[in-house]
Amino acid sequence: MKMVISPAKSLDFETKLPVKKYTEPAFLTQAAEVHTAVKDKTPAQLSSLMDISDNLAQLNWQRNQDWQPPFTPKNARPAVYAFSGDVYVGLDAYTLPATKVNKLQDSLRILSGLYGLLKPLDLIQPYRLEMGTHLPVGENKNLYEFWKQTITEALNAELADGELFVNLASQEYFGAVDVKALKVPVITPEFKDYKDGKLRMVSFFAKKARGMMVRYIVENNVKTLKGLKGFNYDGYAYDDKLSKGNTLVFTR
Repeated sequence: MKMVISPAKSLDFETKLPVKKYTEPAFLTQAAEVHTAVKDKTPAQLSSLMDISDNLAQLNWQRNQDWQPPFTPKNARPAVYAFSGDVYVGLDAYTLPATKVNKLQDSLRILSGLYGLLKPLDLIQPYRLEMGTHLPVGENKNLYEFWKQTITEALNAELADGELFVNLASQEYFGAVDVKALKVPVITPEFKDYKDGKLRMVSFFAKKARGMMVRYIVENNVKTLKGLKGFNYDGYAYDDKLSKGNTLVFTR
């Protein structure tokens, strides 16, 4: 089984790492092209381009100036331990047993506006660049156009015939995958909560649940659709009546 998730805006480059293993991103050459397109942007331009505050723009301008391969454990950090948003809170990679980290490395991929496609242990340096940012790169008018073929071909190269492929990324990031060109169907879980008597998708809870599902798949070595439907972390349960086709709905 293969899974994809989104990165996070919030980063953690301070917490002690639980493992010493690391790998190198597959598309650093392409990442350098993207970096070149954004490095010359002033803080004011970054603020406008990314719709962020002046303070965040200044922070990310400095990150852009400091970004420099080669990546080493001294100047970079494995991606799954660098991102610290809601999805990563749900995944809680820091507490995964060492034996399960290898499984995570094999089955999980992280979509990224700067790095394209990352394995969990790929080293990254601090950055912020959402996939939906309207940033021309070379002859490509935006990041979707720049990354789509590369990401899709990379996923197809890793997917075995008939292997389950689970989309746990946001719509913004999964838009960088050419679904029609994928060699396998896409399974998309949705997580909904009863709030004020109504069933709805609550962003914070849904993001956290995506991370929990990654952990569930890794911890239980899930390989089948039946196993996927067995997801039951934090009170969620599969709802057959609400699910349709390759969209699996989990409620609590």
